[in-house]
Amino acid sequence: MALGKDYASQQCSIARALEVIGERWTLLVVRDAFFGVRRYSDFLVHLGIPRAVLATRLQSLIDAGVLEKRRYQQSPPRDEYLLTASGKALWPILRTLGVWGSEHTPGTRASRVFLHATCGTELGTYGECPVCARAVSPEDVEMRPGDGLDQDRDDPVSRALLAPRRLLRPLETGSA
Repeated sequence: MALGKDYASQQCSIARALEVIGERWTLLVVRDAFFGVRRYSDFLVHLGIPRAVLATRLQSLIDAGVLEKRRYQQSPPRDEYLLTASGKALWPILRTLGVWGSEHTPGTRASRVFLHATCGTELGTYGECPVCARAVSPEDVEMRPGDGLDQDRDDPVSRALLAPRRLLRPLETGSA
């Protein structure tokens, strides 16, 4: 039996979630939004994604309530994309998926290290602080380059992400 193009016939919350975030580029867009990427041009250059695909993914994430679009400049009109509460709720999933990728895909090392900003402890697999014994919200996470990060990428987003930074804070790249 061939796999369908959607999961409409599935009576499963995982299938319904995959309808929103299961497309190839979607979680990478969400990941970059956690990293502080907000502008279309920055998503475009950092992900290396085709324009039409990015536009479609951003709109689908807006429609699903994962991102919100906010105008930051009137003339010419320019918008930025921010995670909603629903989008921020994806943090533990992204964290766990990143740990799984580092541990279970051959030749992959952690490209980022995530710390509890309050105490400086590296987060556990599910985004929890082992020292404070609590889940850490993405606003309280500091991200640093890991030993698997390609530090030779030359796009402005990659360069800006070389410095330690808090998740969700706007990334300044100098692009309009």
